[in-house]
Amino acid sequence: MHLNHRTLARYACLPPRRCSRLYPIQEDPARSPFQRDCDRIVHSKAFRRLMHKTQVFVAPEGDHFRTRLTHTIEVSRVARSLATELNLNADLADAVALAHDLGHPPFGHAGEEALAEMMKVFGGFEHNAQAVRIVTSLERPYISHDGLNLTSETLEGIAKHNGPVIGEVPFALAEFNELHDLRLDLRGVAEAQVAASADDVAYICHDLQDGISSGMLTVEAIRSLPLTGTILQRLEKEHAGVETGRIVQAMLRKLFKRLARDIIVSSQRNIDRLAPRNFDDIRRHGANVIGFSNEIRKDLDSIRVYLGQHMYRCGSVEIERQRGQEIVRSLFNHFMADDDLLPGFWKLQAANAASVSAKARVFADFIAGMTDNFAINMHERIGSRN
Repeated sequence: MHLNHRTLARYACLPPRRCSRLYPIQEDPARSPFQRDCDRIVHSKAFRRLMHKTQVFVAPEGDHFRTRLTHTIEVSRVARSLATELNLNADLADAVALAHDLGHPPFGHAGEEALAEMMKVFGGFEHNAQAVRIVTSLERPYISHDGLNLTSETLEGIAKHNGPVIGEVPFALAEFNELHDLRLDLRGVAEAQVAASADDVAYICHDLQDGISSGMLTVEAIRSLPLTGTILQRLEKEHAGVETGRIVQAMLRKLFKRLARDIIVSSQRNIDRLAPRNFDDIRRHGANVIGFSNEIRKDLDSIRVYLGQHMYRCGSVEIERQRGQEIVRSLFNHFMADDDLLPGFWKLQAANAASVSAKARVFADFIAGMTDNFAINMHERIGSRN
């Protein structure tokens, strides 16, 4: 069902009057262009593969830990809620949220770091840029062209939801930008900034929950952190005798609501101060308009530091992080030495590559698309041959 555009703020990003897709199509009267983008993303192979890609834990044995897919779904829900509350275009915010992590390789940020290292002399690797490459080139569901043929507004949001692209532009972005100007020097529209803020809300809350569930984080430690400690102590006082697990779940819900409300209040204050006349005023502003207050941002920084020290770079997670990086490096080096190790389609792509850099990009595309278990199994198969 279409959004009622008359209820949207004047600085919201409305669907274009003319088709803004690289390949013009007749739009669907039953869906807005941004709703159609959402559907195209959800039906893509890259979206389905997120189910088996790392969020924090590599190929976890438990059924209740987040994967990159469940994380994406949570970000999507938060983004729609925030955009609706701020009278922005929830369909566009949703589309950016659904696609924001499509470019992540296996093993999460660890895999990205390793692949960026291997691709440093071949144009680099960055997951936002790779997401654009996926939706504009690597997905191939249509007869007449490569890519999902998303609107330029959604593509801009994917490329720039974390801010303008400054300095050297990653190859994956530069290649498409020559065909279709993404205005990489400008910030994302408000809806893209909403998707980025929703990402922060989702991962902070669910990483705390998964950390507690895994035993890597303790309730005592959570009690000492800003935000979580205050909420937890209040709940324990109000509900003395209630089992700890229920108290923790209640704390996480209240934290979630607190963060979302802070974004809404802080963003509306920023918007009132800027008084944007249209969405372009948001893009051209010198700082993000959508985001947390300074007070909450400082508290979240403290929580991030704690998670880094006691979860992301600790114990079994750190062991798996290093193992994942070694697998990515090893696969890349094996393919560089012998591209016959690639399956049929990718072997043909490598054979047709016009340069060493182009061939390396084929290997990076193949590796980036792998799920955790696929990468692990392929690494073991290649190792057993040697």
